[in-house]
Amino acid sequence: MYRRKKRRKTRTFAVGHFALGYILSRLTAQATKTKLNIPLILTLSVIPDIDILIPYVEHRGPFHSIVTATLIFVPILAVYSKSALPYLAALTQHSLISDFIAGGQVQLLWPLTSQPFGIEMSIKSSTNITLEWLVFIAAAMVMMKTRDALTIFQPHNSNIILAIPTFTVLLPTFLAFPLEVPIALVPPHLICLTLFITSLLIDIKKIANQILSKREKR
Repeated sequence: MYRRKKRRKTRTFAVGHFALGYILSRLTAQATKTKLNIPLILTLSVIPDIDILIPYVEHRGPFHSIVTATLIFVPILAVYSKSALPYLAALTQHSLISDFIAGGQVQLLWPLTSQPFGIEMSIKSSTNITLEWLVFIAAAMVMMKTRDALTIFQPHNSNIILAIPTFTVLLPTFLAFPLEVPIALVPPHLICLTLFITSLLIDIKKIANQILSKREKR
């Protein structure tokens, strides 16, 4: 019982992860002159929090380790070189920046040590809520300026990957009772949820049309 309460207190909000992951990956992409797969970037920015859904796995433990993330990316970097750096940035910012600041208690160096790191600022504090809003607005402005936002609404097979953050992070957030997200952060969460679901529906429609088209040709 105590363990469950502790997990909830150290959980952060998806909006900040999405926004910061996108901003850092966009900056990295510009520096390395590489293209971005936006759905994959957004998914990687919150994927460490999948540990919340896995029984007996400590939240902010192995899945939040930058050692683990780096080891996983070694072969990816070997194959894709600098093209993989924006995705590594999106993944590691989750623990190294977002969770380190908000909530703390992150096992950054697991399995070398299980010692937790972080500032442990309350995730529901006015300071954290303000930071989440600022980074969300900044990400939205960059997305519109770079026209990255449009790619979410263009049919593409990779958009389906948005089902992962939609059903593992965003929807569970609103289904929890009592509501875990502060009222002040409900709007940006709803915006993200609406964008992701819209993108998924566009892709599902495309796939359905392709299936119907193949059947008609037969």
